[in-house]
Formats: sequence, C-alpha cells, structure tokens
Amino acid sequence: MLSIPAPWSERLGIVSRALAAIVGGYALAALCSVALALLLPLARSEAVTWGMLASFAVYAGAALWAFAASTAARAWGGLALALAVVAALPAALRWLGWMAPLAAGGGA
Repeated sequence: MLSIPAPWSERLGIVSRALAAIVGGYALAALCSVALALLLPLARSEAVTWGMLASFAVYAGAALWAFAASTAARAWGGLALALAVVAALPAALRWLGWMAPLAAGGGA
C-alpha cells in the first residue's frame, strides 16, 4: 500500500510544536521552579523542593499546550507569554517591596 507523504508545511508545524514542547517547556519549567523557590514562604530547602516538584507538572502542561494549540505560532506565543509573566513576577514583587532582596554571597 502506498502512503502519501505529508506536505512540508505540515511537517514543519509538527517539528515547531515539538521544539516548543521540548525547549519552551523546559525553559518554563525551570523558570517556574526558580520563581516558586523564591516566592514560597518556606525554609529554603523546602521551597526549592516544592519548586522542583511543581516543575514536572509545568513541563507536562507546557508540552500539552504546544500540541493542543491551533497553530505552531500560537503554541510559541502562549509559551512566550507564560515565560514573560513568570519571569516578571519575582521582579515585580521585589520592586513593590513585597519580597525581600536576595542575600549577597550565598547563604549559611
């Protein structure tokens, strides 16, 4: 039986979605992990652990979003918007004075 190959635009869309899921999902998960570690009012080790645990769910959700979006551009746009919000949240809270500045030189 002969198979009809998919058009190049369709193949590129799938490759773009896969890259969005892999690269964009990883970036979003890593950024959420760091943001949660900074924002959670727990001991530093517990906040980091909860941030890392949450990053697995964020990564799975980002991968689902990349393939559920109607177009590859919309998948990238949604991930970019989520990245911008998560990146701006700790900075905005610090600027408003709702979050203490990070200690210089590491911790004890």
